[in-house]
Amino acid sequence: MPTLTSDKRMLEISEKVSKGERLTIEDGLYLYDTPDLLSIAQMANKVNEEKNKNHVYFIQNLYINPTNVCEANCGFCGFKRKPGEDGAYTMDQAQLLEYVEKRWNDNIREFHIVGGHNHEVPFDYYLDTVRTLKKHYPTATIKAYTGAEIEFFSRIAGISMKEVLEELIKAGLDTMPGGGAEILTEEYRAKMSPEKASTDQWLEAHEIAHGLGLKTHATMLYGSIESYKERLIHMDRLRQLQDRTNGYMVFIPLAMQPRSINAGLKRRTSAFDDMRTLAISRLMLDNFDHIKAYWINIGVQLTQMALTFGSDDIHGTLIEERISHAVGALTSQGITRDELIHLIKTAGKVPVERDTFYNQIKVY
Repeated sequence: MPTLTSDKRMLEISEKVSKGERLTIEDGLYLYDTPDLLSIAQMANKVNEEKNKNHVYFIQNLYINPTNVCEANCGFCGFKRKPGEDGAYTMDQAQLLEYVEKRWNDNIREFHIVGGHNHEVPFDYYLDTVRTLKKHYPTATIKAYTGAEIEFFSRIAGISMKEVLEELIKAGLDTMPGGGAEILTEEYRAKMSPEKASTDQWLEAHEIAHGLGLKTHATMLYGSIESYKERLIHMDRLRQLQDRTNGYMVFIPLAMQPRSINAGLKRRTSAFDDMRTLAISRLMLDNFDHIKAYWINIGVQLTQMALTFGSDDIHGTLIEERISHAVGALTSQGITRDELIHLIKTAGKVPVERDTFYNQIKVY
């Protein structure tokens, strides 16, 4: 492994992978630089098969964005609104339940809840969102609030992030999504998300969550101003935390979407970059079990390709996704279970419906 190359440096990296040795950032930079994408795919596919066999996971889930009012001014966001701005909203508990009721079916296993950093409402609003959903839909896992939101709640409530998480767990929080990470370097965050949690604060929120018994998710928003080295530093910081806590379940690279549906296609990531980044993620993150190809961002056909580039998860049905679509995602806002199963089977893989924690529900 691989058999497709005679390149000496690639063969050295392949030897490290086959022996289970950790790749360095310099190894990752070579993988980003080489034109030999198929050898990278071959290595990533081999690693994935060793971890997950021929299985590809999906979940039936519902996205909920209780508010789009936000104090932050991130350079990549088209979702946020200022208080009083046209299109700004904050659901009360009755509106929240009405939203879910219209979209609910008994196969939904997870609520994925993220929103704006709305400083117009108190921390109790965010606690009540979790309590209300847990009370009315006790069978659904509550996956709520990013590491950046946890830091925001800490500021508006005047309590520590640990206390924030303890209160959320009491309210019914089961796990945290991986958003708010963007790129975990301060150079990037100073330009793209200066009002949000720092690199250390985002990582600390997840480390605290892991210490409290929560398994969480990790993302990377790539394709804007960051360098390849910054992407690899991001991955390295995640795997260092994973070494300490083993609290991450999955890594999700998210391709940057243009700020507007009218933006030129040149602002989207290329298929080559998407596939390369997924494969390199699988090789760099040796202590993560799962790598997710997020079909909302890269489309269903590239998602099929990703299943031979190291990915073993294609996320879920979503029902109605708003944040990526607010900045120009070209995919549909939801997909059916049958469509997901067809997507996986026609890629030559075995569909496995899962719950949030990768327990198998049904193998198709």
